Amino acid sequence: MNITVRYFASIREAMGTGSEDLSTSAATVGALRDELMARSDAAAHALAHGKAVRMALNQDMCSGEAPLKSGDEVAFFPPVTGG
Repeated sequence: MNITVRYFASIREAMGTGSEDLSTSAATVGALRDELMARSDAAAHALAHGKAVRMALNQDMCSGEAPLKSGDEVAFFPPVTGG
């Protein structure tokens, strides 16, 4: 299936891009995260399970169990703090 992945803030810097269109066999957002982490050391560090990483599916916050379908947009970003 084809999806769009968007990266924000420090994750964007680590991934080297703000977004990309991907073909994936991942069934869930969590499986996609694992797939992306396997691509490089930088991705593994930026998306590591021990790090606080927020995920959104079609602009709605989601957990790793959220199912994916073709045409979805997934976003990964660090938690936002305000001042």
